Amino acid sequence: MKAIAVEPGAGDPVVVEKPVPEPAAGHALVRTLRVGVDGTDHEVIRGAHGELPDGSDRLVLGHEAVGVVEDPNGTDLEAGDIVAPTVRRPPNGTNEYFERGEPDMAPEGAYLERGIVGAHGFMAEYFTSPAETLVPVPAELAELGFLVEPISITEKALEHAQAARSTVHWEPESAIVLGNGSLGLVTLAMFEEVLELERTYCLGKRDRPDPSIDLIDDLGATYIDSRETPVSEIPEAYESMDLVYEATGYAKHPFETVEALAPNGVGALVGVPDDWSFEIDGGRLHRELVLHNKALVGTVNSHRGHFEAAVDTLSSIPEWVTDDLVTGVYGLEEFERAFERNDSVIKTAVEFDTR
Repeated sequence: MKAIAVEPGAGDPVVVEKPVPEPAAGHALVRTLRVGVDGTDHEVIRGAHGELPDGSDRLVLGHEAVGVVEDPNGTDLEAGDIVAPTVRRPPNGTNEYFERGEPDMAPEGAYLERGIVGAHGFMAEYFTSPAETLVPVPAELAELGFLVEPISITEKALEHAQAARSTVHWEPESAIVLGNGSLGLVTLAMFEEVLELERTYCLGKRDRPDPSIDLIDDLGATYIDSRETPVSEIPEAYESMDLVYEATGYAKHPFETVEALAPNGVGALVGVPDDWSFEIDGGRLHRELVLHNKALVGTVNSHRGHFEAAVDTLSSIPEWVTDDLVTGVYGLEEFERAFERNDSVIKTAVEFDTR
């Protein structure tokens, strides 16, 4: 079978030949339909993130997948089921995090991640996976099922933000997404179309005309250019935010978020920055957190329950939103186009097969 693999930090992805995998007991064989491309894939490609599987010189990419069960292999799944795979796997049999159903809370060294850390991804014509990691997707969402994984990241972030305020009355009215990439925009769509927040904003650094800004406008949100209004100045220029969703990986943003939050507000951090040392007024930020009951919550990955919630959310997002969000789906013969990065690109995917 054909797969898309990379030697992290040493070149661009290439198509390689690999044998069709044989499912182990309790695993199913899945025929891949589509696999999304996101910022983490680009980090893996340039060698800034990720780890090769033991004994491999290349990593098969892809962690945002949707496919069709080809061989249930004695599991409770049925041939023809549409499924989206979760990402994390235990490194050696199992551990307490996986036994509790909380693989997303495992620390480094206690997990593998398909297509990212120590395990081949889903960017291949077929893959195998334990049945319990394959989340059912309605047939009508098969073409968009690769969006389940990124939506699940936000499902977890919102769950943890709510948990940070679970002991008090907290009904956010204003929210901002930092970052107008694909994750930021699908999160903004959730804020507008699913959570129905009263006032929403999205921070970026692009000039009009731009498809991401057009989508922000069409969603009814306010676009803020970070080159004109830094995060810390948003309260003065617009308003303080009950909820900040940080999806840039820009290391200064979490600290600026503290100042951008309204009293009792929560900042959910999902971006992963490179190392960067800079000066901050630690005393000021400490006071803001304490005196105004603010909170920052870091979150990464997601578990099956978040994937299941993401399927429901995806079904609630209007078709026009996903039409504008997905700017390109490419077959293997032109897969390189799915990895292009320019201002016309929001979300892309590689298509391996159709139902």
